[in-house]
Amino acid sequence: MTLEVDVRHKAGAFRLDARFESAGRLTALFGPSGSGKTTVVNLIAGLARPDDGRIAVDGAVLVDTAKNIFVPAHKRRVGYVFQDARLFPHLSVRSNLAYGRWFTPRGERTAGFEKIVDLLGIAKLLDRRPHNLSGGEKQRVAIGRALLANPAILLMDEPLASLDDARKAEIVPYIERLRDGMKLPIVYVSHSIAEVARLATDIVVLADGKIAAAGTASDILRRSHLFAGAERGEAGAIVDARVLRHDETFGMTVLTSKAGEIRVPRIEASLGSPLRLRIRARDVMIATEKPVGLSALNMFPGTVREIGEAKGPAADVNIDCGGELIVARITRQSLATLKLERGSKVYAVVKTVAFDDDNLPASALERAESL
Repeated sequence: MTLEVDVRHKAGAFRLDARFESAGRLTALFGPSGSGKTTVVNLIAGLARPDDGRIAVDGAVLVDTAKNIFVPAHKRRVGYVFQDARLFPHLSVRSNLAYGRWFTPRGERTAGFEKIVDLLGIAKLLDRRPHNLSGGEKQRVAIGRALLANPAILLMDEPLASLDDARKAEIVPYIERLRDGMKLPIVYVSHSIAEVARLATDIVVLADGKIAAAGTASDILRRSHLFAGAERGEAGAIVDARVLRHDETFGMTVLTSKAGEIRVPRIEASLGSPLRLRIRARDVMIATEKPVGLSALNMFPGTVREIGEAKGPAADVNIDCGGELIVARITRQSLATLKLERGSKVYAVVKTVAFDDDNLPASALERAESL
């Protein structure tokens, strides 16, 4: 499915001028607070009417001001998950889930109740009331309620923002399952680049009500200049890999990728399972010869494809490793010392321990395969 957004909208002193198109499974709207992310999803949902423009989902026009088209929110087949779960406190989980079907004609109720319950791992929660649920459990129920409305698109407005780290770690694998197992486009709002890097297939970067960049996650995350402050340190490469074998002796898993074999901390996934991992630019060292006597275990031979414009003490170096583009952020002094230029033969070096929970989605892999 394709999402098309081309809108202009004014709310007080804020002005939104956004135009993008995405066919991704999970399109992340990324940017700082006040950049216009929530305004965009509210326009898609029909909770606000743009001053000018057009919005369409898979060719179905939701808004077209030039043709005086505005489909009301309750007729848009949009599922919306907010920061807070917004469950009905007087209803059980089962009844909250069933509520999602009220607005869907009986003949269009294709989402199976049991399938959604299993997908989100909430079977044991059905008879509980919301006050007996954790924050992560409430959000899973909220997602289930949205899915049972048989939406054509699912909107998620910072669904992890109100959760602590433990609850975030609990719910992220379920969002990965939605992305990989459901034929449903998802628009996901976040101001966390680590969150977006793990979940997004496509990213739209907003700044001051305008689109700063839009494209695939792998393309956008390599462009560190799009991110400010601490978020810039989370930029890097997205690498597709498969599980090759497990090393029980040292508690590691060996993956295979275009760049070569990658050793990561042990994960629970069957051989051949596909996964996506992130290699942060700040975790990559560059060597002009294959290192020896080094503790880092991942060494990928490659060729320098591009050297980004140096701002401050650092510069980003894009290295083509067997068709996989890996980014290294090094100091300008190192750049000069190594005499790097486009075409230089180098090794990209990454420590195994650099692959932490944010960079290595492991818990959802086998379950996603079964959907």
